[in-house]
Amino acid sequence: MGKENEVKKTPFYNKHVEFGAKIVPFAGFFMPVQYAGIIEEHRRVRETVGVFDVTHMGEFIVKGLSSEKSLNTITINDVSKLAIGQVQYSAMCYPDGGIVDDLLVYRFKDHYMMVVNASNLDKDFNWAKEHLIENVEVENVSDETGLLAVQGPKVYETLQPLTDVKLDEISFYHFVEGKIAGIDMIISRTGYTGEKGFELYHKAADSEYLWDEIFKTGKSFDIQPIGLGARDTLRLEMKYCLYGNDIDKTTNPLEAGLGWITKFDNGEFIGKESLLKIKETGVTRRLIAFEMIDRGIPRHGYKIYIEGKEVGIVTSGTQSPSLNKGIGLGYVSKEHSKIGTELEIESRGRFLKAKIVKPPFVHSKVS
Repeated sequence: MGKENEVKKTPFYNKHVEFGAKIVPFAGFFMPVQYAGIIEEHRRVRETVGVFDVTHMGEFIVKGLSSEKSLNTITINDVSKLAIGQVQYSAMCYPDGGIVDDLLVYRFKDHYMMVVNASNLDKDFNWAKEHLIENVEVENVSDETGLLAVQGPKVYETLQPLTDVKLDEISFYHFVEGKIAGIDMIISRTGYTGEKGFELYHKAADSEYLWDEIFKTGKSFDIQPIGLGARDTLRLEMKYCLYGNDIDKTTNPLEAGLGWITKFDNGEFIGKESLLKIKETGVTRRLIAFEMIDRGIPRHGYKIYIEGKEVGIVTSGTQSPSLNKGIGLGYVSKEHSKIGTELEIESRGRFLKAKIVKPPFVHSKVS
């Protein structure tokens, strides 16, 4: 196996082994799929607090006098609106409007940080290097950065004893630089679960110590490590898009319900011309959320029908631990995308009833 194809271990790998995780290769890393079980881990995050190793995500530092202008060229949201200490959800697009990746942009006093999906790390870095303008540098700091997400209703009680930073003063999608358990880090009020929570960026060398200290303070809340399985069910209950399933180079932000991050009034950006044409003519399909009426679990790739006519395809699906029913996302033709519309999901030759619902499936508690 060549070095470029080598599967890496995150700095939390030994902890995953210690806690009995089922570990599989994912996006170039050995990652935990589950520990105690997906349903139990999912409910732990919804009820008290859980910890996710998300070190596989990619971090790029962007520096230079033209950083803001350059980022506004390669992303579709408006970076100029960011205050120091603020985070922005955005995406990068190809010239035809297809999505390169969705990402976060962090604004610091003298630089920016892009946080990208693990499976797209190399592609995104090359895309950024290729399209950033003169006097702007981009550095990939992913290998030396550890990232731990702590999510759930008891997150403040878990983390506050470990820091002098007043965590309840950090607004959603904002961050501060401070110490937790004596470790320097970026404390970001973000996450992928719909629960209150923080994402902690730190030096990879400090990861195991950080894990141990957080588990000490979280012990009284039955804190648990959470794997990729529950991470997926938690994000799906919130209708958070997953790159490679719900969005990719064949989908555009407008049909994916990401028009709210597509800012046409912030100058030129890659893909703007194509997206303007799509906006003017109207999308032909939409990403919808649906709940199963019949018993059954929708899966990626299942076809969607209305009255025997194929109208779309499932992009994500699961059995919701919170609702105890099947839920999913999928693209359907625009004329069939209204809330309340009844659908049929083809599952192994059977046609199971479902209906389009208003997302999220579960009420968000982030604010």
